[in-house]
Amino acid sequence: MINKTAAIIAGAGAGNRLGANLPKALVKLIDKTLVEHAVSSLAPVAQLLIVTAPAGFEEEFRKVLGDQVTVITGGILRSDSIRLALAQIPNNYEYVLVHDAARALATTTLAKSVVEQLVKGEQAVIPALDVIDTIKEVDSKGYVRNTLDRPSLRAVQTPQGFTRSVLARAHQASDDATDDAALVEALGIAVKVIPGEECALKITNKSDLATATQILLPNTQKQIRVGIGTDAHAFSSDKNRKLSLAGLIWDGEIGLDGHSDADVASHAICDALLSAASLGDLGSNFGTSDAKYAGASGAQMLSETLAKVKAAGFVIENVSVQIVGNKPKIAPRRAEAIAAISTALGGAKVSVSATSTDGLGFTGGGKGLSAIATALLVSA
Repeated sequence: MINKTAAIIAGAGAGNRLGANLPKALVKLIDKTLVEHAVSSLAPVAQLLIVTAPAGFEEEFRKVLGDQVTVITGGILRSDSIRLALAQIPNNYEYVLVHDAARALATTTLAKSVVEQLVKGEQAVIPALDVIDTIKEVDSKGYVRNTLDRPSLRAVQTPQGFTRSVLARAHQASDDATDDAALVEALGIAVKVIPGEECALKITNKSDLATATQILLPNTQKQIRVGIGTDAHAFSSDKNRKLSLAGLIWDGEIGLDGHSDADVASHAICDALLSAASLGDLGSNFGTSDAKYAGASGAQMLSETLAKVKAAGFVIENVSVQIVGNKPKIAPRRAEAIAAISTALGGAKVSVSATSTDGLGFTGGGKGLSAIATALLVSA
């Protein structure tokens, strides 16, 4: 499923109604920007992720998203942006998800449900919620023209899923629409509706942002802790040493030197979690003087860190790690890495990204790898 699916995230909208002087997708929602939340949810489902950014902000998007995402300049209209992104998707991708960065809290589960329907043979799939209010059609003078049949109405959300060929045909045949499914409907193709999510609300104004914050952190009486962690290791001179990175073994790559397996991504996450919980740092908890951790795997250290965090009375809300280096390429195995780290952390939400340093520093010179991580904890 993953190898057949690409995702487009529309992020070129303005943030004026949020009171921001930057694109809406770059507005922070607690620990991450809206577009980072959206990418984090779709990354386990799609191998290729394309984000459309407003002209002049492309580098800002690349800085927060890293190399895991292709950032392109969006068009004037939303449909223009989707067409530009479609042109970037190779023909070997069978399915395409189209998502709005503004629906930052739509879950991975929802994205998987959309793709599952495509795999079963549907050509277009959209999530939607039942309409609970009475909806009236009003004329230009403010008078009711008609009362619509509420049981047949649905409030449509994203991500929406399509076979690549159908989405391409729909955008070739029509100029613009606020909803990609509407373009597909115009072709006479059936659009399957599946249950949406309350959390997949569209964040448009400040009250929406407050609602989204409440969804992520429903109990404001709880403590919220944020931690930052870093780690770096040099490539080994031992050509037979295997590379351990982000909870995975990378065949064909030279490993990193270290007392343990030198998994910089896992170590940075551990450091961030320990910092957030005020439990010291990586060295004070897993020091090189302790023979127990000689050759220890990143997964083992993540699991032990999780136990320490729980014992301190905290729950992991989210962790995000960015790997810095020239190789290996993270994108092809990003979904595996997310799954491996999440499993070691008891199913926690995980985001994995990567970036290079344009030849600068010891990572840019190909001497090793580093990683930086953030962790968000909430008191249990």
